[in-house]
Amino acid sequence: MFGMGSKKRDLVGLDIGSSGIKLLQLKENRKKFTLEKLGVAQLDPELIVEGTVMDSGRVVEILKKLIDEQKLKVKEVAISVSGHSVIVKKISVPVMTDEELEESIKYEAEQYIPFDINDVNIDSFILGPAEAVDGKEQMSVLLVAVKKDKLSEYTHLVQEAGLIPVVVDVDAFTIENMYEYNYGVDNGITALVNIGAGVMNINIVKNGSFTFTRDISIGGNKYTETIQKELNLSFEEAERLKKGEEIEGANPEALANVIENINSEVAAEIQRTFDYFKNTSNQENIDRIYLSGGGVKLKGLAPFLNEKLSLPVDIINPFKNIEINPKMFSPDYIQEVGPMTAVAMGLAIRRVGDR
Repeated sequence: MFGMGSKKRDLVGLDIGSSGIKLLQLKENRKKFTLEKLGVAQLDPELIVEGTVMDSGRVVEILKKLIDEQKLKVKEVAISVSGHSVIVKKISVPVMTDEELEESIKYEAEQYIPFDINDVNIDSFILGPAEAVDGKEQMSVLLVAVKKDKLSEYTHLVQEAGLIPVVVDVDAFTIENMYEYNYGVDNGITALVNIGAGVMNINIVKNGSFTFTRDISIGGNKYTETIQKELNLSFEEAERLKKGEEIEGANPEALANVIENINSEVAAEIQRTFDYFKNTSNQENIDRIYLSGGGVKLKGLAPFLNEKLSLPVDIINPFKNIEINPKMFSPDYIQEVGPMTAVAMGLAIRRVGDR
């Protein structure tokens, strides 16, 4: 998506989320990747709200500090976007060449995009061979539109920190990229559920190819904010309590209730997405779920979803096929930050000029 330039060279994966910045660099050697750099910087909850940067000066400062700590030499980065400013749709169009598609996609896109067509950047990608629909040859096209103001907000932020954004991707695709590299192409239908601080992204992949995606405004912050309100704590205390630390005077029953209620809300949104997917695409059932994102570190969420959705639920390991030098990165640290690096890993695997 939105690649700039053509030579395949190393990129740094940079995931700027609402609770933190994740930076990840890999070294490629004969199709194998080795972990070179990995850094995570926390962001205060008021700096980026629902994907909108509220205080770019402060975010740039934190990003610069992370770059210095990591002694980053490579300046080219891949970044990604998600949320309401991003539209991803699978559409059917008459059979045409790549060149013809590039010329006509703007007109094709207008009927699917709820924004003014001049306010978005559009990219498209032909999915598989053409099929006959009602006697006419049609082909499936993946349509991606991102609002220009959202794109420039993030690219400017990265440039201010002294980096060069050369690839802009969408969270759903980066997670799919990471999943395929580490787990190969599965037969059947897999749901990749990424629970960030502000947004939960559900991406459905069938036999290794993209089928459906949806972003929902619920994430790890919802737990923290509700714990804060119900148990009358500060945001920091609520965050620590959510992560399993003990806070003096906090009622364990009240905490368990809050967590169970929001777990149920998350499960209901996932189920609703699955139902919509089945009804609109005449597809079979989902076979398995892989969870990623900082939100999955919540104790008991995976077993809860497993029970509620009656499906195998696993927490994804973005480092499964990545070579790691234990002298440089402690296995405990890798295990701790693993789930939250899914997007950064998918971006780090990208190369300038690939598709």
